[in-house]
Amino acid sequence: MTVAEKDRLDLDRLGDWMAGAVPGFAGPIRYDKFAGGQSNPTYRLDTPDRAYVLRRKPFGPILPSAHAVEREYRVIAGLHPTGFPVPRPYGLCEDAGVIGAPFYVMEMVEGRTIWDGAMPGASPVERRAHYDAMIDTLARLHQVDYAAAGLSDYGRPGNYFERQVARWTKQYRASETEVMPAVDRLIDWLPRTLPEQTRTSIVHGDYRIDNMIFAGGEARVVAVLDWELSTLGDPLADFSYFLMNWVTEPEGRSGVRGLTGPETGIPTIEEVVTRYCTATGRDGVPQLDWYFAYNLFRLTGIVQGIKKRIIDGNASSARAAETAARVHGLADAAWAFAERAGA
Repeated sequence: MTVAEKDRLDLDRLGDWMAGAVPGFAGPIRYDKFAGGQSNPTYRLDTPDRAYVLRRKPFGPILPSAHAVEREYRVIAGLHPTGFPVPRPYGLCEDAGVIGAPFYVMEMVEGRTIWDGAMPGASPVERRAHYDAMIDTLARLHQVDYAAAGLSDYGRPGNYFERQVARWTKQYRASETEVMPAVDRLIDWLPRTLPEQTRTSIVHGDYRIDNMIFAGGEARVVAVLDWELSTLGDPLADFSYFLMNWVTEPEGRSGVRGLTGPETGIPTIEEVVTRYCTATGRDGVPQLDWYFAYNLFRLTGIVQGIKKRIIDGNASSARAAETAARVHGLADAAWAFAERAGA
C-alpha cells in the first residue's frame, strides 16, 4: 500500500544505518508498506540489487512490553541457523532516533501468502497438502532444541499459562475502554483453573495460515512470520490456538468450521490432533475447552489493544477498525468455552 505521511521513514538516516549494519547493502532505497501487520508496521524496502523487509514498533505512545520487535529479531536470529523456515535476519536497531522507533531488517522471502483458510480455488489434494505442511511445521518448531539455538532464557520459568493469563490481564486493563462483564469473569476464573504444564518449547504465539509464506507452486512453508508474541512456554498453547480455526466460522481468514472432510481436503480436528501427536510423540491432547477459553481471552486482550490504539490515533493496519469491532464477540465466545469447561 502507499505509505501514509504518518508512517513515512527517514530514508537518509535509514540508508546510513543499513550501510553500517547490513552486509552487501547499497542504496538508494525505495519503499512501500504492507497492508497487513496489525501491531508492528512492516515495509518492503527495494534497492537496485535486492529487497528487504523492515519491521518497526509503532510511532507514538505504546503499552509497556508490547510491540517487542527486539524479541522478534532474537527468535528469528536463533531459529535461522537451525534450518527452521524464518527469514534471514540482517540487523536490529534499538535507537529510536534513526527512523522514530526501534526496528529490524530481514530478507524478503518470495512466495505465496494464503489469506483465507478455506483456500478457495484450490483442489482437495492441494488443501490437504498445505494443512499437512502447517501441522508439520508447527510440530517441527516445538521440537527445536531451544537451548542449542541460544534461547534458553527466552522465557521465564514456571507455568506458562499462569504468566500469560497475568500478562494479558495486565495488557487488557492497560487498554480497557469500557466494562465487559465476560472479560471480568474470565480474569477471575482462568487463574483458578490453570492446567499442568508437562513440556516446554518455543511457542510462536500467533500461528495461523496468513502468518506464513508458502513456496510458489508447492505446499511447503518457506517462512513463518510475525514472532512478536513468541516465548518459551507450553506447546499446547500454540497447538490449541491453531486448533481454534476448527471452531471458528469461516470469515475469509483462518476459520474453517464446517469445511473439513474429504470433500474439501481440509483435515478434521481429530486428524490434525493425530498428525501433530505422531510428530511430537504425544499420546493425545487434553480436553480443549479451557485452552480455547484462554486463547480467546488472549485475543480479546490483543484486539482491545488495537481498539485503544485507534482511540490514541496510532493504529497501524488499514483493517484496524474492522478488527477492533470483534472485541465483544471474542470475549463472549471465550466465556462460552469457559462454561463448557466447567465455569
